[in-house]
Amino acid sequence: RAATSILVFGIYLAAVGAILLIVPNLLLGLLGFPPTQEVWIRVAGILVLYLAYYFVQSARAGTVDFCRWTTHVRFALIFFFSCLVLLGLARPQLLLRCVAVMTSKI
Repeated sequence: RAATSILVFGIYLAAVGAILLIVPNLLLGLLGFPPTQEVWIRVAGILVLYLAYYFVQSARAGTVDFCRWTTHVRFALIFFFSCLVLLGLARPQLLLRCVAVMTSKI
């Protein structure tokens, strides 16, 4: 069951990474961020694609330790996104989307 969760999350990450790389302003608009032409968002997309690769390969190999580690990181992501929203650096949509995705995979 954990491997399936990790696989689904890896596929989700691959989709987000591809969107950030190819059409980043689509995702930015959905999250309430202004459009950008800067390269940083595409670099973030590449990094997300790399993470997706780790998730998918770990799920395929049934790496139990990796599955455990991802639980820690996913909860930390909710914490850090909450901080960004509370500091006024991000809109609440970022946190709401993050919580919806993270809790559906636990």
